[in-house]
Amino acid sequence: MIFGEFDTDAAAGVMLAHTLKAGGRTLKKGRTLVDADLAWLREAGIDTVLGARLAPGDVAEDAAAAQIAALLTGPDTNAATRPPYTGRCNLHASLRGVVQVDIERIDRLNLLDEAVAIGTLPQHAVARPGQVVATVKIIPFAVPASLIEACREIASAGPLLRVAELKPHRVALIMSELPGMKESIFAGTVAATRHRLDALGSRLALVLRCAHERAALEAMVRQALASGCELVLVCGATVAKDRNDIAPAAVTAAGGRIDHFGMPVEPGNMLVLAHVGSVPVVIMPGCGRSRRTNGLDWVLQRLLAGLAPTREDIMRLGVGGLIRSPLEAEDAAGEDAEDGDSEGSAAPPPRPGAPRVAALVLAAGQSSRMGAANKLLIEVGGVPMVLRAVNAARASRAASVTVVVGHEAEAVGTALATSGATLVDNPDHAQGMSSSLRHGIAALPDDIDAVIVLLGDMPRITAEHVDRVIAAFDPAAPSIVMPEKDGRRGNPILWPREFFAAMAGICGDQGARGLIEHNADRVKRIAIDDDAIFVDVDRPGDLAQAEASLVAASGSGMVEEPVT
Repeated sequence: MIFGEFDTDAAAGVMLAHTLKAGGRTLKKGRTLVDADLAWLREAGIDTVLGARLAPGDVAEDAAAAQIAALLTGPDTNAATRPPYTGRCNLHASLRGVVQVDIERIDRLNLLDEAVAIGTLPQHAVARPGQVVATVKIIPFAVPASLIEACREIASAGPLLRVAELKPHRVALIMSELPGMKESIFAGTVAATRHRLDALGSRLALVLRCAHERAALEAMVRQALASGCELVLVCGATVAKDRNDIAPAAVTAAGGRIDHFGMPVEPGNMLVLAHVGSVPVVIMPGCGRSRRTNGLDWVLQRLLAGLAPTREDIMRLGVGGLIRSPLEAEDAAGEDAEDGDSEGSAAPPPRPGAPRVAALVLAAGQSSRMGAANKLLIEVGGVPMVLRAVNAARASRAASVTVVVGHEAEAVGTALATSGATLVDNPDHAQGMSSSLRHGIAALPDDIDAVIVLLGDMPRITAEHVDRVIAAFDPAAPSIVMPEKDGRRGNPILWPREFFAAMAGICGDQGARGLIEHNADRVKRIAIDDDAIFVDVDRPGDLAQAEASLVAASGSGMVEEPVT
């Protein structure tokens, strides 16, 4: 490229270095001059222009910027280029996610030549859809093609930037308490946690509360896992001071492992990262009760984008780990908490326009085939069977949770005392399941569009199963929604409101089976590749099989397939 002053008479093909204005006309910088421009310049008395003329093998700034920007990304990186302008080409995120940058190779590109300047968002920054995540600027008007080839060689190992999608997660918050703690502390923690998760596209699905004791926290961790939550947050009454402190010890007792204790980030030093099976568990630092940015935010962003940090990842956060953010609106824990926003209300009101589906858990049976024990109170995976069902409903997108009790109602009620579910007594429980349906339907809120019926003796049903059934319900074309596998019908089943009267009129212990058969043309089946929709416990032998199947299923997911 030749840069300098050119006589106007010989400036055809020269790109202007600066904007020229004369005689009411403007020629913008970067314009490639043509004969008509030169005639106007001569008329205006301009004898020379400052600009650049491309040499053989040069690539103009816009084309060069576009070619280099294309080298940064690739298929499935969730970032794409847009048309270049004035020597610049930007990459934009195609979805909300966490930015991953190959820092070493970006540095190598920038060190090649001063003509190429590449800037990106910081490593692991959160990007919104359409946001610029990287920019390539060609400093001069053109670069030699050999420089682009040198860039291509560095980029040949694969994309240098991607946006890891922030995927929605169902999250549980466990809070432990000591005598004398104010309710505003717990309400504020719930509000701050919900705010934090909502901003990342996830949902606070289940809130549990217990005494600050190892055994109590262990039980809560087991409950959160049994409900189907995909991330567990533990906010202790006191922060953990050691791997053997109460909260870390509870996670370990629940079958977990401590991945790392502490982080070189302030605020956030006392965070503990753990796992139980494949589910991440984060023991929150004290600052996690606040909405101010802290180390918890950095860890959550990565976990929710599928970028689980290693010990080394965490220990490399020290440079830049001194966070000094301004006070955000409605910040202090407890100051902005809504009245009653405590352990009984994990989820915000349903989204406008979303169907309101109530969950109805049938837990009134006498469990006569189990023997002397009430099967609903037997622990499976450390959690009473009825509580597993109720927490699965609580952690789902159901608008409310109602439980029908009958046999040993007081004991069942005690097991559900902190669940926040509405308990309905069925004095006629000896007449069979139909009586529980009748009492349960009568107790449902008036403003719901449908009900999903869960059985209290199906210990492997989680919020994921419930949500899949709810998601298949279309209030504009209401159908009975039923999960199935290999053509075999399972539970739970969703019923539109129009069937409530018929459900209330059913007799005997067969539930609504006859109603399904009579309305076969109104049934919508969804395929779920998971035996959980069949696994119930009626006899002592079923219990051992349920425990075994629970262990076998702990490392696998469910695969949903469309069914016509």
